[in-house]
Amino acid sequence: VQLVESGGGMVQAGGSLRLSCAASGLTFSSYTMGWFRQAPGKELEFVAAIKWSGFSTYYADSVKGRFTISRDDAKNTLYLQMNSLEPEDTAVYYCAADRFHGRTVAPGYKWRRDDFGSWGQGTQVTVSS
Repeated sequence: VQLVESGGGMVQAGGSLRLSCAASGLTFSSYTMGWFRQAPGKELEFVAAIKWSGFSTYYADSVKGRFTISRDDAKNTLYLQMNSLEPEDTAVYYCAADRFHGRTVAPGYKWRRDDFGSWGQGTQVTVSS
């Protein structure tokens, strides 16, 4: 499995960025996909996830209403549209694939790092004030 993130960069507070994650080596449409981030000196943090069906999305409270996760199964690509960016969003952002294909979870499930078995190399997002 290979996950390659792109789209990171530097932006001023209030700006927008769209991250992409190109996936290969797995049946992309069968896997829940997620985004995590890690800020300097902090632990890895869940950002968002989208179910393999595409019908369910999950967000951390800190990004709800500002970030939108989506997927294009025809292109094997995951996206994260980030609007109204804040300096606190500065981090390395990682794309990840669920350990299990076709997993079903309860509504409001709290996705954890250990739920994901494949990871990208990360892309840096820096938001200046």
